[in-house]
Amino acid sequence: MSTLEAEYQLAYFEEEGFVRKECPGCGSFFWTRDESRETCGEPPCDEYAFIGERSLDEELSLEEMREAFLTFFEDHDHERVDPYPVAANRWRDDVLLTQASIYDFQPLVTAGKSPPPANPLAISQPCIRMQDIDNVGKTGRHTMAFEMMSHTAFNAREDLDNPGKYAYEGEVYWKDQTVRYCDSFFEAMGANIEEITYIEDPWVGGGNAGPAIEVIYRGVELATLVFMSMEQDPEGDYELKDGNRYSKMDTYVVDTGYGLERWTWVSQGTPTVYEAIYPEMIAFLKENAGIDHTADQEELVTRAATLAGHMDIDEAEDAEAARGEIADQLGVEVGELRELLEPLEAIYAIADHCRTLAYMLGDEIVPSNVSTGYLARMVLRRTKRLCDTVDIDAPLDELVDMQAERLGYENRDTIRDIVRTELEKYRETLERGGRRVRQLADEYADRDEPIPTDELLELYDSHGIQPDMVAEIAREKGADVAVPDDFYSRVAARHGEPEADETADETTDERIADLPETELGYYDDQERMEFEAMVLDVFEREDGYDVVLDRTLFYPEGGGQPADTGTLNTDDVTADVEDVRREGDVVVHHTDEDPGTGEFVRGTIDAGRRRQLMRNHTATHIVGHAAREVLGDHIRQAGAQKGLDRSRLDIHHYDRISREEVKAIERRANDLVTDNVQVTAEWPDRNDAEKRYGFDLYQGGIPPGEHIRLIHVSDDVQACGGTHVSRTGDIGAIKVRSTERVQDGVERLTFAAGEAAIAATQDTEDALYGAAEAFDVSPAEVPGTAERFFGEWKARGKRIETLEAELAEARAAGGVEGEEVDVGDATAVIQRLDAEVDELRATANALADGGQVAVVGSGADGAQFVVAVPDGVGIDAGEVVGELAARVGGGGGGPADFAQGGGPNTEDLDDALDDAPDVLRRVLNA
Repeated sequence: MSTLEAEYQLAYFEEEGFVRKECPGCGSFFWTRDESRETCGEPPCDEYAFIGERSLDEELSLEEMREAFLTFFEDHDHERVDPYPVAANRWRDDVLLTQASIYDFQPLVTAGKSPPPANPLAISQPCIRMQDIDNVGKTGRHTMAFEMMSHTAFNAREDLDNPGKYAYEGEVYWKDQTVRYCDSFFEAMGANIEEITYIEDPWVGGGNAGPAIEVIYRGVELATLVFMSMEQDPEGDYELKDGNRYSKMDTYVVDTGYGLERWTWVSQGTPTVYEAIYPEMIAFLKENAGIDHTADQEELVTRAATLAGHMDIDEAEDAEAARGEIADQLGVEVGELRELLEPLEAIYAIADHCRTLAYMLGDEIVPSNVSTGYLARMVLRRTKRLCDTVDIDAPLDELVDMQAERLGYENRDTIRDIVRTELEKYRETLERGGRRVRQLADEYADRDEPIPTDELLELYDSHGIQPDMVAEIAREKGADVAVPDDFYSRVAARHGEPEADETADETTDERIADLPETELGYYDDQERMEFEAMVLDVFEREDGYDVVLDRTLFYPEGGGQPADTGTLNTDDVTADVEDVRREGDVVVHHTDEDPGTGEFVRGTIDAGRRRQLMRNHTATHIVGHAAREVLGDHIRQAGAQKGLDRSRLDIHHYDRISREEVKAIERRANDLVTDNVQVTAEWPDRNDAEKRYGFDLYQGGIPPGEHIRLIHVSDDVQACGGTHVSRTGDIGAIKVRSTERVQDGVERLTFAAGEAAIAATQDTEDALYGAAEAFDVSPAEVPGTAERFFGEWKARGKRIETLEAELAEARAAGGVEGEEVDVGDATAVIQRLDAEVDELRATANALADGGQVAVVGSGADGAQFVVAVPDGVGIDAGEVVGELAARVGGGGGGPADFAQGGGPNTEDLDDALDDAPDVLRRVLNA
């Protein structure tokens, strides 16, 4: 019996004549008005009972159903709230994607630290759940992209000693009214409420929990009613399904979720949810793929759809076995059913994935190899593979654009450009990764073992190789692969959480935490460099002292801005402030001397350093704003570091930044400087700021608190806690020094501001003049001269390569100069040739082209080896080089057909070459 059983004994259930039952199929407890009902109503205990018939008053589209829901709750005193982005990490740092409507209000609102935008409210929130990716297309009901319609209320206990402790007070409504609203909405839409079942299913997540109810109608879950009212507590009264104990909170939240897509599906009664929500796209894809079913096939597809709930990978132990059971019930061969359904399932998934990509790219997520960018890339590559599987020849960027247009995104040109760029990267990745797959397949075929799932996951992570592609190559090599049904869910789980901040110091001195909050003066007057304060406490450390003052003008390190330095002076002591950090609400000054607890000190900031950091911090805002204007609205900060001589800004961008784009960014940035606009700060209410400016406010991090500090620089507005100049003209100038790709999907702009910008320009000019002097030309002639010299150098290098190859071929054709030995069915030539490594490579390749295994060594520069192996010879060149190089004190390696390496011990070269025949035979036999 659930420890939460009493939580479900609602007065509303009693008033309406509900009975509580236990489902014999799954063991769940549920509530129903129908005393004769035995099962809970949800697959696999029951089938979909609405397919092929109308189950609501009207057949509605997505747009019509969304409006019906929001209007209903507006009519019941809820305020409509605009949806948030699908990238939840724009306003919180503990998750990546928005997976439910309540994510919009976590963690600050649900914890009572910030007021909600309205209370109660109604919203239809786009969501993405990567864990459902393997179910999409198969179950008939799962979509990775979906809208969660919700009505939400935020409550706080009315018996609190301090009612003002939280950002909202009292109870708006709770469980009974929530279920009453649910029933009323079902009735308003024309549902037969006698058929509804309410399944008890306690919810846990993120350290919170509460009773929850799944609302099932005619075989499909249409709503979930969560009553978030508990927090994890080792001493709590409630032990829930995750094995943890929980206790009641002071705040409690009505968190509902009504699936827009499923409501639309039930209203139309189509075979699957996909025909109901993507009718035009499904029709287009079926025609493009040449899918044209007969009447009998259409009838079989519809019959199979009523049983598709059994394909849920979360419930079925084996998806293929589940398909076999469905085939048995339909009276057809499983092969016939698979041949009929698999192309449809792929098309359904393509439509859903394109919608997912439209949400992600439309909300300006840039594909990359980390965070939300990785998830976007994973979906895009899987979609491309699915298109190839069913021979969809429409360009993928057009398919994604179909969904982006339907969703009303205005950045459609950028979306299409991103998709095209990503597909080109994918092709390059596949070319690099294919060779690794073949090597792996050979390895496991020789062992007579299947390629394990961990290898499949690593191949996907490193090379983007889809598991079915691995299976195809493996079959050619005689190796087996068992692809798990939830493969993509596992991939997503690897990247589904934000990376932990390994630099964060989790150890906080409790003595510091007990001190009063430090009064911060650096916001009041950023030009003021001297102040007086009292020393509250001093803590001796191994490398100096930590000093806490009652007030300070020293800026502590944060937001990429280094800390101020300076001095703390008393009549007897001058203490150098070497670092400043913030621990909670307390500012700690690290010094080389002890100024004395209880002493009054005079603090002096290093003014030159502070002003240069102010210039660089404001310049960072300006460069980011200029980059967005030049490159597009998808530009978002990935990191920043402000310095004295140079600063850097990392931005999410899907392509390399060209020289022309750099110049445009630099021009736009300096336009803002010469405009000499005022830099202003304000502290608005968080909700008001987010409503006005959106979540692009949080470029440099997500600050806590009910009010946030905004910095305005022209049209650029950011939440920022740093120090800034008063007007942009105070910066002087901005010079972009360089760009580089720091990781896939992230570009770094390194720049200088003020005097450092002038110095950077002079450094560049010095380099140019130095090159001009070396070439004996004018500075203007340097580019042309360098290009000519480079062309001549390349041509000479190619000529040398050609001559070396010809020499190697002649040498190989003229007879073997080294030792010729038999290795299995092959002949190997082992030869010492004291020449440059390029000549060694050419000689080895020439011998391999002639069908011989080549082992060529040189003592010209240390001991060097090159090994080449012709096709069809089972010798791994990399292993051979590794063993030989180890004998001369070094290392090396490479792929199976060609490798090189060496070491410093030239005197051991001949002995190593003497051992080469044994090494070759050992590697062959292995």
